Amino acid sequence: MKTIKDIKEALNNEQQYQSWMEEIESDERLGVQKVWQQWLRKKAKLDKLIAEHEEKLEFDNSYRTHPTANIAGTDEAGRGPLAGPVVTAAVILPKDCPELVGLNDSKQLSKETRESFMAKIMECAIATSIHFQPAEVIDDLNIYEATKQSMKASIEMLQVKPDFVLADAMTLPIDIPQDSIIKGDAKSLAIAAASILAKTARDHYMEEMDVKYPQYGFAQHAGYGTKQHLEALREFGPTDIHRTTFEPIKSMMLKKG
Repeated sequence: MKTIKDIKEALNNEQQYQSWMEEIESDERLGVQKVWQQWLRKKAKLDKLIAEHEEKLEFDNSYRTHPTANIAGTDEAGRGPLAGPVVTAAVILPKDCPELVGLNDSKQLSKETRESFMAKIMECAIATSIHFQPAEVIDDLNIYEATKQSMKASIEMLQVKPDFVLADAMTLPIDIPQDSIIKGDAKSLAIAAASILAKTARDHYMEEMDVKYPQYGFAQHAGYGTKQHLEALREFGPTDIHRTTFEPIKSMMLKKG
């Protein structure tokens, strides 16, 4: 009779049901049933992720007008912060990329998971690009137009020209057929991948700014208007990466000037 440890190790090496598991199902030992139930829960979670992954792939593939068509997804990170750039990314994925099972909206994933997926995306994607739109352009244009222009730039920077573009809740000034997808990062694998690249790249940039401006805590809040950030603004004033058209910075600048 196999030990519980042996059974646990065997289960950990399998993701799908195998015929030899019938013996485990009928094993009345409490320890065996405990590890069996743990495996079933793990399998159910994986099955759900695979199903969601297939739905996203099917969504993207529905836009292919021919088998070799390239579908690009684009998304942004950083429209709301008081400091730093808005970052957009564009991604063209192959028809099938099983290594991206579990990829979701970047805001739903931990930093460690985002970093892991970023490496996987860069490895399996047909083409990727990342564009940084600085604070001064955001102030000149407004955040919506600056984001739109950045998304356009990220599409144009792709090494491969896409046949169709899926943009997260945005219509872009491009000469490529496109569709604006509300909550696109939950529906499209390409948009979700772009979301990961944009968010991760922006976080890396804000960590660099934390070294340059240590008193603001950019590594903790990424430029969003947290209590810590607002207190630092009141004490030290805005930096050259702050958005002067955003409140309360706009009022601070008016009061100062």
